Amino acid sequence: MVQIANKKHDKKVSQNVGRLIIILSFTLLYLNFGRAQLAGSQESDQNLRGSSSSSKVLVAAISASSILNAGKAYLIYGTAWKKGDTKRLVSEAVHAGFRFIDTACQPKHYNEGGVGDGWVDAAKDMGLRREDLFLQTKFTSLDGQDPDNVPFDKEDSIPQQVRTSLDVSLKNLKTAYLDSLVLHSPFRRMEDTLTAWRVMESFVDDGKVRQLGISNCYDMKVFKQLYDEARIKPAVLQNRFYQDSHFDVELREFCATVGIRYQSFWTLTASRKALKSDDIKEIAYEKNLTPQTVMFAFMLTLGHLPLSGTTSPVHMAEDVAIMERIQGGEVIFDEMEMQAIATILGIPER
Repeated sequence: MVQIANKKHDKKVSQNVGRLIIILSFTLLYLNFGRAQLAGSQESDQNLRGSSSSSKVLVAAISASSILNAGKAYLIYGTAWKKGDTKRLVSEAVHAGFRFIDTACQPKHYNEGGVGDGWVDAAKDMGLRREDLFLQTKFTSLDGQDPDNVPFDKEDSIPQQVRTSLDVSLKNLKTAYLDSLVLHSPFRRMEDTLTAWRVMESFVDDGKVRQLGISNCYDMKVFKQLYDEARIKPAVLQNRFYQDSHFDVELREFCATVGIRYQSFWTLTASRKALKSDDIKEIAYEKNLTPQTVMFAFMLTLGHLPLSGTTSPVHMAEDVAIMERIQGGEVIFDEMEMQAIATILGIPER
């Protein structure tokens, strides 16, 4: 009888312990759910801007090298015309999630030193390494410089001007190497363009520059000749994306064929009228985007690399958000929607 009573007592204790474990489990689940809900609410309220410690960790985890290795399209932060605000804005852009930065050794329109100060400050704050960022600058010929503020000796030969410009850029950007060096525009003579390009190629040989590119080149004949004669082929073509050049349809097709990445600037400004249209607004509403992020999503879906020069922290966050959605594999637009946007923008069919 005693043994039977003890067994009943033990069974009852076991049942009570089991109930207690279940109650504690549900309590912990409830508490964790509450914390998750609170965190989600805070994240929503902060617009994913990285102001909480958890979102700072997530933003800090973004690396240019990992984006490049994934082969996905990305946005580039453009720094033209930012003058004394350059350092602050570049730092804000990096904090928001931008990892690719474009500038130029052209004091007339760029504060290259401010770009260097901005990325270094942000990197220190976020624990980023140099290789987590992609720095691109440009050699600007004398024709594109302010005659009273030229970063090289105006009397020097073109090769020496290119060498001096690189030295200035490396110092300004506080780096031992450049991820990308772009010829800001072709020279008036093809011979001079090729002369400058040969010097730029030597920088790649020396390990001072990782890749080369050219900007403001809208003539297919000129671009094709540079490509054919270059020992180190251009990796990027950076052009204004606008109707006057027929949106570079032929050039972009050539780039896609030979593996050159197309970078676009003036992407929003040149299509301001189209982005204000009811058709684009309707697409933006359906996709929970803004007209501006519709444009960036369109370009990224094409595999292009648009520049964003926004000075608004809100717009920085929006731009990075659409980039991350596409890099994450989300299909924003199907083929018919892409064609509809192209038609609204006025891009010619091929």
